[in-house]
Amino acid sequence: MFPFRRVVGGIEYAVVHRSDDDWWQGIAGGGENDEKPLDAAKREAWEEAGIPSDLPFLKLDSMATIPVTAFSGFSWDTDVLVIPEYSFGVEVVDRALTLSGEHDEVRWLPYSEASSLLRWDSNKNALWELNHRLLR
Repeated sequence: MFPFRRVVGGIEYAVVHRSDDDWWQGIAGGGENDEKPLDAAKREAWEEAGIPSDLPFLKLDSMATIPVTAFSGFSWDTDVLVIPEYSFGVEVVDRALTLSGEHDEVRWLPYSEASSLLRWDSNKNALWELNHRLLR
């Protein structure tokens, strides 16, 4: 998920730096129990960045799958090999992000700079889609 804000001259996107590894990404997290993707995104936005759930979240068409081996500390049924990744944008107006311990830095950047920092192709694709939709 990518928080964004409109500023003089364009749009800025928030990218966050992982505190346990050296990479930049959007806000991410998994669903719990039977949680719907939007509900999971709202919960993760609150937990990881202090973003209230009543802000306007924009569901993106961008989707990916992630191998279960990329997650430590979780266990799934042996038939589950990949986890779906859903993408969202959320407009935050006049709000500072309050990062959880999962992240140690946030940068607000124009699209091209934010995209160049991202590690994961799925994040780059989702950010491209969000940027394209907002500029239409």
